[in-house]
Amino acid sequence: MKRRTFLQQSTAATALVTIGGFGLQSFNTATKSKKITILHTNDVHSHIDPFAPDASRNANQGGVARRASLVEAIRNENPNTLLLDAGDIFQGTPYFNYYGGELEFKLMSKMKYDAATIGNHDFDNGIDGLYAQLPHAKFQFLSANYNFKNTVMDTHVKPYQVFLKDGLKIGVFGLGIKLNGLVDKKMYKETEYLDPIESTQEMTHILKEEEACDLIVCLSHLGYYYKKNPKRICDLLLAKSTKDIDLIIGGHTHTFLPKPTVAQNSVGKNVLVNQVGCYGINLGRIDFYFDADKNKTADGASIIV
Repeated sequence: MKRRTFLQQSTAATALVTIGGFGLQSFNTATKSKKITILHTNDVHSHIDPFAPDASRNANQGGVARRASLVEAIRNENPNTLLLDAGDIFQGTPYFNYYGGELEFKLMSKMKYDAATIGNHDFDNGIDGLYAQLPHAKFQFLSANYNFKNTVMDTHVKPYQVFLKDGLKIGVFGLGIKLNGLVDKKMYKETEYLDPIESTQEMTHILKEEEACDLIVCLSHLGYYYKKNPKRICDLLLAKSTKDIDLIIGGHTHTFLPKPTVAQNSVGKNVLVNQVGCYGINLGRIDFYFDADKNKTADGASIIV
């Protein structure tokens, strides 16, 4: 692992930041009763191979084989690990043009991804093209704000999924970006876009109150932030407008964050927001620690693959 950048408090005077019901603190001082590791990617865009040694940027970085080795090593360290993707799996190299997404889904399945949300470029072969590749995906697609009722994707995408790890319940739900004006209508057909904030409020209520989840993760393809249009829905605005999310894993804007952002939610509690750029160059890692009373602390790292 290269250049592990752990989350730190912006003020060095104290080691602890309160984040909702949990704290964010350094690796060495975190309470280590139970540990849940969240690994994540976004906007891989069909980059199967690493960048060439003579590439002008990101030379020798990325590649599915290296990511698979890294994920395996982390799982050996902590079996209580989830591997998630925040969308735009498709489009970007000749692999997609030739195989139409089959290779991407097969390799993600071999790496044992647990869940992914759907990005706008995942419609680049049309919704029928996305549907045709589903048999190769041995992981669950999640989207709470795409209504696929009148499409071939109906019943193949869940709004959320609950994972049980070491006696702890981790609720994961997905959100997609508005497709109108971004993707040709004929590509997504009758897919209905629902308000992400309203969808999140519904999801967090279900996951917190009905499913009694100990950790809630949002897989978002909304984008991190839009400087030229600050009112456009994005991960930071989503965090500010909702409650009960512990971690937002983002995509779409190809934002390389040096460390996860600590944002305040609608009731003044903190939530982690992270995104690891694009093309599989980095693997995101967040470790959550639970004490006997299920109080949470967290550690974060961005790992160059």
